[in-house]
Amino acid sequence: MNTKLKLSLKATGIALAVSQAFAPNAMAQAAADESAVIVVKGIRASARSSVAIKRDTMEVVDSITADDIGKLPDPNVAETLTRIPGVQGYRFGGEGASPSGNGSGLGIRGLTGQTASVMNGRKFFTAGSREYNIEGAIPGMIAGVDVYKNPSAEHIEGAIGGLINIRTRNPSDFKGFTAALNANLRYNDLEKQKDPELFGLIANRFDLGGGSRIGVMAAVAYQKSAGRSDSTAGNRGPDYRRVVRADSAEYASLAAANTGNNPNLPSSTYAGRKDVSYLAGVPTFPTSSTVGRNMPNTAGLSADQISNIVAQPGMLANVFQETIMRERRGLNLAADYRVSNTLRFFTEFNYTYYLYHQNYRFNFIDNGTHVQNLQTAPFPMTEGRANRNWNGGSDDVLSANRVMSGTFLNSSLRPWGGDEHTPYRTGIAVAGAEWSPTSDLSLKGDFNIIRSDKKQDNRRVEMAGAAGKLWDVSRFAEGETNRIGFSGPSLSDPANFVFSNYESAAYNTWDDKGHAASLSGVYSLDNGPFSHLKFGTRFATQESMFKNFGFGGRRLTTNGKDLAADRSNGILVSTKPGVLQNAPTNYMDGRAGFSGGYVVYSPDALLGNQVAQQFPNAGIPAEGAYVENAWGRRFMTEDTLAGYLTGEFSALDERVKGSVGVRVVRTETSATARVASPTIANTFVDHTETSSYNNVLPTFNATYTIAPDFLARFAYGRGMTRPNPDLLNPAISVNTVNGTGSMGNTALRPQVADSFDLSLERYFSGTNYVSAAVFAKNIDGFFNKVSNCRTVDVYPAYAGIENNGCAPGQYLISQDINAEKGWARGVELAGQWFFDAKDNWLRDFGVAASYTFVDTSNPINIGDSVNKRIVDTIQPFVSKHSYSLSGLYEGKKLSGRVVYTWRSSQQLGNIGQGPIGGSYVNPYGILDASLNYAIDDHLTLSVSASNLTNVTPQRMIGEAQTHETGMGAQLMANGRMFAAGLRYKF
Repeated sequence: MNTKLKLSLKATGIALAVSQAFAPNAMAQAAADESAVIVVKGIRASARSSVAIKRDTMEVVDSITADDIGKLPDPNVAETLTRIPGVQGYRFGGEGASPSGNGSGLGIRGLTGQTASVMNGRKFFTAGSREYNIEGAIPGMIAGVDVYKNPSAEHIEGAIGGLINIRTRNPSDFKGFTAALNANLRYNDLEKQKDPELFGLIANRFDLGGGSRIGVMAAVAYQKSAGRSDSTAGNRGPDYRRVVRADSAEYASLAAANTGNNPNLPSSTYAGRKDVSYLAGVPTFPTSSTVGRNMPNTAGLSADQISNIVAQPGMLANVFQETIMRERRGLNLAADYRVSNTLRFFTEFNYTYYLYHQNYRFNFIDNGTHVQNLQTAPFPMTEGRANRNWNGGSDDVLSANRVMSGTFLNSSLRPWGGDEHTPYRTGIAVAGAEWSPTSDLSLKGDFNIIRSDKKQDNRRVEMAGAAGKLWDVSRFAEGETNRIGFSGPSLSDPANFVFSNYESAAYNTWDDKGHAASLSGVYSLDNGPFSHLKFGTRFATQESMFKNFGFGGRRLTTNGKDLAADRSNGILVSTKPGVLQNAPTNYMDGRAGFSGGYVVYSPDALLGNQVAQQFPNAGIPAEGAYVENAWGRRFMTEDTLAGYLTGEFSALDERVKGSVGVRVVRTETSATARVASPTIANTFVDHTETSSYNNVLPTFNATYTIAPDFLARFAYGRGMTRPNPDLLNPAISVNTVNGTGSMGNTALRPQVADSFDLSLERYFSGTNYVSAAVFAKNIDGFFNKVSNCRTVDVYPAYAGIENNGCAPGQYLISQDINAEKGWARGVELAGQWFFDAKDNWLRDFGVAASYTFVDTSNPINIGDSVNKRIVDTIQPFVSKHSYSLSGLYEGKKLSGRVVYTWRSSQQLGNIGQGPIGGSYVNPYGILDASLNYAIDDHLTLSVSASNLTNVTPQRMIGEAQTHETGMGAQLMANGRMFAAGLRYKF
């Protein structure tokens, strides 16, 4: 609808509507302004709403709004948020995802894992985490998402990176009876599977007379998607080898010494051959070495032998094929009773269920030590790459070349068939009231209960080659190309393999719950420096319980022992054909040189007690009867009490507007772990530690109106991010043989950041704007591991013979502490433009764009166990450059958008001592599109496509920005995702 709106009325109406969940508003004013809201459907309406929030909120905020029900175009909400400047997302299995299954997976202004999540302004989290795993949110359930980059004192603390507020719908969004039904079908062209997506909503409002009314709303959603993650997963680290040619004198001496009992020595079969080389292992200095970590120990080698040392990172690449199945369910119930313009009661319930289900079919390759037609390439393995030049001085080259290609003779294979089920459930129930006893005072009381649980069940059956079954494996590794080929027995024939192990890789449960009660208010002032005073208090408690039920492995052999080298106790895979399947034959979409099709244990045959029934003598416990590992239990309870006061002010005839406030928080934590009893053998006892601390969090926001459509904004805020529950676990583990150990730290304090923002914003209309911002976050309290000598109460005094560097009786205990300072700084540019001129052929088109530059400091300790050595690195999962470009179209019947999102390289996970042992993700861009056609006023046909250019983030060996090697660590393929469906609204 191309309805012309007056800018001030539209902005005021939308701003009041979307801010209601965050701060109490005077009920009389809300009722009066309600008539000013004019609903505009479609892309322009979403754009107007988002721009109004950005412009009229006193804080630094960007939003995505879906004015039309269920119209967000992305597969999940995490991907939608990456169109916001300053927000970067992680992708796995073809969708936006969390790197570890905890938290949002989003980085805001250079910080990942240090954000906070709320739903309608209330704390919302996934079990075991401080954040909500936002990949579980369903686009159809969302009215909008706000990203507060420098939250003010009114917001719940917990975000030095940023605060993500998920807005769901409520009865106030609808003026009368409304019903909607969306039905989609999704398809992945690599997995070749179709999955449904359904969304339904019904709402109504009943006028009771006298200014009172009741509103009700209910929405449900269901979504399934299936994708693929094929990859060639390779080794990292230097992996030094010494090339010994089979026609050399040294090889002849090694071959003569081989009696057949030592598999590490070469066979005389290859002696004298010019096309075969033996890759002899080269030992490295251990982590504790003062000589040089990850450096080759060349003692006893001649100069010629040293010159033949090569590295082979990425040369042990295996064949991984994973089917990623995601299932999401959502329920949103809400009701409110407006007694009058001054009194309103409300209640709501939001529930999300997210199942991450993965079938994995791996084929691990143990390279033979002999290589035919070995080819190397120049690759300087420097001390900087190996250990950050631990010894200082010149950055010496440790080896000059790497293995690039060759055929590894007589290699062995280990196929795995596995299944992981990880369901997440989070529900929050809310009740409250808003009351305006006078025209100057409005109050809001709110109580909520939240419950979240998570279970991870990962199991697999491993196989190995049958007696005498070996393969020649051809490899080629160069950049983003890792090709592989097999010569030998058929990989799809079960007769060529035997069973090896059943592994319970993980069986863990998280069970969290909490509640919160808050009272807030706004008082209007006629005189003085402040126009409004906002105040409030909140008491909340959170409990987190973790349990471990894993039982390790069971041997699938005739005698229950490890598989013998000669397979004399092996069970042929061909004897159990009913539990087998072949991996897909379109592995890596044909880009790896190997098509797939190898035999594995069927992931579906792993469920329930099927494996125990197939192998009754293996001793596999019955599902549901797993015994808890007492040492793995941890429990945390945390109480927080917060209060805030904020004053809103204006000056210079309201050309300057802003707020100044402070939030004061008291945190009390009690954490319990199971530790070994010091007096009773094989017994565990509870070990509890407590801590408490106070934080004062001041904030200041000011906006200066340079011109009616030109704003300058400044913000300062101090934020905090508490440690995750697992870091507060006071578990103690010691090694009585060497006198070392580790210990959790309940006394860890939050990371604290002082954040500064300065932006210029020019608004040309209700939809068109440009903005430029600079920001800086100074962070204190980065976690770092340090070791100290101490006695441990629950263990006897150390009496071992190994010297741990401590006084008699003491252990050398490693523990996380708040140690270092760092920062994140950057620039954000954003803009949006719709060509609205009536006589312009572009009037139905629009464009939007954003760009972010961010530089980070992430100090880590690479020192030895006693002496710290701090080096500056980058934050994980953060790209220095990222941008998003959108092309928009909205006519009378047809509308659509095309979005291209690009980001530079990012570090994959935490950074360690040796850059060559890390992984980073290469720069990549994703192209998505959606198209909508209004068949009539009620029915709309929609189609969408994700990853049109079939690009997959590639994992490389090294460290982003500083030590990028261009060598593949895990090269991946995900495929494209398509969807088509109908939306009906009455």
